[in-house]
Amino acid sequence: MPQHLWITGGRRADRERAVADLQLPAPLLPAVPVVDAHRRLRGPYTAAGAVVRALVRGVLDRDPDLVRRYDIELLSAAPDLASVIPNSRETLTSMAIPAERTRYYALLRTKRIANGLVEFVTGALSGQPAGCLVVENADQADQTDLEFLAAALRRIDPGRLTLVICSRTRDLPGGAELEPAAQVVAVIPAGEDTAGTGTGTPGSGSELAWEFVRSDGTADDPAVISAYEALDPGERARLHDRRAAELHGGDEQLVRLGALPYHLEHGSDPAGAGVRALRAAHDYCVCIGFYEATADFGRRGLALADPAAQPELWWKFAIAQGLACSILGRTREALALFDQARLVSIDPNVHMAAAYSTAMLYTRHNVPAERDQATAKAWLNAAIATASLIADPSDRAFQGAFYRNGLALVEMNLGSPAEALRLVDECISRLDRELRPDEHRLHRSVLKNNRARVYVAIGRLDDALADYAVVIAEDPNHAEHYLERGNIYRRLGRYGEAAADYATAMRLSPPFPEIYYNRGDLRLSAGDEEGALADFSYALELDPGLVDAYVNRAGMYLANGSVGLARQDAVAGLRYDPGNAHLHAVIGGVLVASADNLAAIAAFDQALAADPALVAAWAGRAEAQLQAGDSPGAIDSLTRALEVTEDAALLFNRAAAYGSAERWADAKADLTRARELDPEDPEISAELSACEERLGVRR
Repeated sequence: MPQHLWITGGRRADRERAVADLQLPAPLLPAVPVVDAHRRLRGPYTAAGAVVRALVRGVLDRDPDLVRRYDIELLSAAPDLASVIPNSRETLTSMAIPAERTRYYALLRTKRIANGLVEFVTGALSGQPAGCLVVENADQADQTDLEFLAAALRRIDPGRLTLVICSRTRDLPGGAELEPAAQVVAVIPAGEDTAGTGTGTPGSGSELAWEFVRSDGTADDPAVISAYEALDPGERARLHDRRAAELHGGDEQLVRLGALPYHLEHGSDPAGAGVRALRAAHDYCVCIGFYEATADFGRRGLALADPAAQPELWWKFAIAQGLACSILGRTREALALFDQARLVSIDPNVHMAAAYSTAMLYTRHNVPAERDQATAKAWLNAAIATASLIADPSDRAFQGAFYRNGLALVEMNLGSPAEALRLVDECISRLDRELRPDEHRLHRSVLKNNRARVYVAIGRLDDALADYAVVIAEDPNHAEHYLERGNIYRRLGRYGEAAADYATAMRLSPPFPEIYYNRGDLRLSAGDEEGALADFSYALELDPGLVDAYVNRAGMYLANGSVGLARQDAVAGLRYDPGNAHLHAVIGGVLVASADNLAAIAAFDQALAADPALVAAWAGRAEAQLQAGDSPGAIDSLTRALEVTEDAALLFNRAAAYGSAERWADAKADLTRARELDPEDPEISAELSACEERLGVRR
């Protein structure tokens, strides 16, 4: 049976020999038989970009709809394809000028893009012979490529396309994992290291050093690396200048996030040309949501930029770097940057923005134990006070509204939705009054979106729908608006409108597992079990860690008697969330179906330890106890369930338990109340009649 492979160890030449010894299908990309993923070459999507560049033109000829369906993903991985792929799904976020950008992409967006790229590749394989794709230097890949490779290994049939991942080590950046999707093939024994042994590569020291520089710093031949390191620093800088000049003469678009800033920061003008190149890459990556790359460019740029001599440039690095670190969960690094800004700058704009960003750490980005809403409010008050001193009325209005919007979030987190609503209303009114209609369209849309969320929180769903109608009209390609409005429609029981919004969100976004999960939940509520199962399954294909989808699918399997599949889903979900009460309850249900009642009771006890109010676990526990002959225990479990919610089915089941204990009067009381709650259920009426006959009750 074909398998994806992961070749590790040695140097690239060793791995190339190992690949040559394998019996592989023909290369997917004859013109690019080996794709190099080293992020120093082209930065984010170095490997994925090479793959789609090689495929797109041929696919355009035979299936242009496939290219159009994945235009966001393709242009994210290979923006140089814009001349042949029009982006039909621009949003206010993607079009915002730097001065008006107030919304940034979610951290998970690149995982959605990765799934879309995999689906494009799979579609491109349609009708083509089986092939292979060799990807080198995976251990030096950017996080975006690692997400792409992980999704490809998980989702692409190795019988259609065999992926051969090559890396010196199995330790990948950011703790990324590619196993168990690929079989590991070690090139050299564990602990053995060929680096530094020399290869006898011919050539003078300067020629070998140039070979390293010309490889854009990716060569792993020890002789080449040693020659480069032995050079005089000035000579090394001149070689980097020479390579940068070559790259300037080619397609700079391809190397502006990789090789070009690398050479310029190591060339003869690192604090000038180097910092400018790093800043350009840094800004692009933070705006498009490549946060690991942003953090890398920021670290390198801040090492070269001088806050005293280049204060404006240094601050641009610092504020974007702080945002990236915040989103990545590296909040202490972010706080240190904002503290440093306060230390080195007397610019009120710097202090104002640093105060806001610090507040966001304390209200949103820090781990829950390190959040402090009072501290966040104090920092936001400082930002608002500073903004009130801005001379330009338009800028003063915008900045004041921006920071009050942040304060509204804090008020929500403090449990004061009325104050949050007042603040957002004030922001909207002020911007409508003091700005031209074409100014700050993105942030004005964000404010209405935020007001809609406050309305949802306080139950004013019609007002929320009115705001979503406005923001959708202003930003019709923003998928999250439709997802959020669809959720409101579902709460209102307007299932058709909810389904339509979910479908629109799916069309506008790269594959987004949460939308499919929500639609699956909607379909299940509407009785479309087949559609729900398909949506939950696809959501899990996109994100195997989506525990709620395991919960729902396992529950469906258990209900229709597919106990093996139910157990499989429960076990899979518990790997991601070992304390999940619902999944432990599914395990209990599986054990009840197998008549292993004592083990079932133990599983339900685990569920109830995690969530004492989980009615399904109390009910399942009662069923297992009843089957085990423990009627008093079953009565107690169902009583606990009824303390949480009064339900006709629970009363019916407790009546059965009372009957097993021959407590017919109690059984009659439960059945009488159950019939009041569900008068149309014939089974309840029949059991009540039987119970009354036992008690000699005359009708």
